[in-house]
Amino acid sequence: MSAPIAEFANDPRDFALADALAAGEPLVIRGLCRDWPLVQAAKRSFGEFAQAVAALDNGAPVDVLRMPPEAEGVVGYNAALDGFNYQHFKVGVTEALQRLAAYSRTNGAVPGLALQSALVSECLPGFLATHPMPCLPVSVQPRLWAGNRVTTPAHFDASHNLAVVACGRRRFTLFPTHQVANLYIGPLDFAPTGAAITLARPDQPDFERHPRLREALANALVAELEPGDALYMPPLWWHQVESLEPLNALVNYWWMPAQLEGRATAPALGALLHARLAFAALPAKQRQAWRTLFDHYVFGDADPAAHIPESKRGVLGELDPEARAALRERIRSGL
Repeated sequence: MSAPIAEFANDPRDFALADALAAGEPLVIRGLCRDWPLVQAAKRSFGEFAQAVAALDNGAPVDVLRMPPEAEGVVGYNAALDGFNYQHFKVGVTEALQRLAAYSRTNGAVPGLALQSALVSECLPGFLATHPMPCLPVSVQPRLWAGNRVTTPAHFDASHNLAVVACGRRRFTLFPTHQVANLYIGPLDFAPTGAAITLARPDQPDFERHPRLREALANALVAELEPGDALYMPPLWWHQVESLEPLNALVNYWWMPAQLEGRATAPALGALLHARLAFAALPAKQRQAWRTLFDHYVFGDADPAAHIPESKRGVLGELDPEARAALRERIRSGL
């Protein structure tokens, strides 16, 4: 029902991120980070990986989620959709790995444990000097994710994402943005980890309850990554991530091109939520009229201000930092 994610065919040392950005499609780069010391340790054993991480750990507390055994490692909601199915706490990275090691020695069902989005510079500062990502500037800060057999349901990121498996194996199931109607997405403003997630189970589909999921799966792209492998995901691609071993770790990099150029970015998801307030309750003809204006001024390929002298284009022209700040203030003051 699904197809494999395309893979970079040449030596990973020849990988050019600019080419992937230009293509705008997900891409697996096998062995991109095969020389990382943590990857080499993970290939020898989980124990060596944990020891190598502990040597870098400064003890700073990081966010950890604990799901009960009956959740089967899936990060999500409780049955009533008025809360989440996990406990949240903070511990050091080494303590989290020690708990994972204890679970791996336990017979039967164990809790799911997920260390979430820890800034490496704050918890494993020595990592940065010995684990380079040459295709990105150092201003793009890596984050650490670790856990046992945990599943993060399909969600999207607004930023570009380069994800590297450092230990264990992960299965990524990706869906194009246009599959949103077939993924049964939960609330935008109340989600387990900040990003709206699917309420369906692409890995265990229930087509009676979620019949449109069949169409989503027909458009899905799938890849399993091992230590040292990387996956580039463009913004707004839905992705479900399944960790497949008793110990799994991933390092990812989020960025927007505007940030690399020194330009501030506006919160796009905030604009979507504001649009719900502004347009969702309007009559159909008015919604269509606003869609036409958005297509013209925001999403169209043609320059909507080509007929206006460059110095008089205002918000339709190129905005310097001062003009961007003034526009934000105008929006905050209600226009």
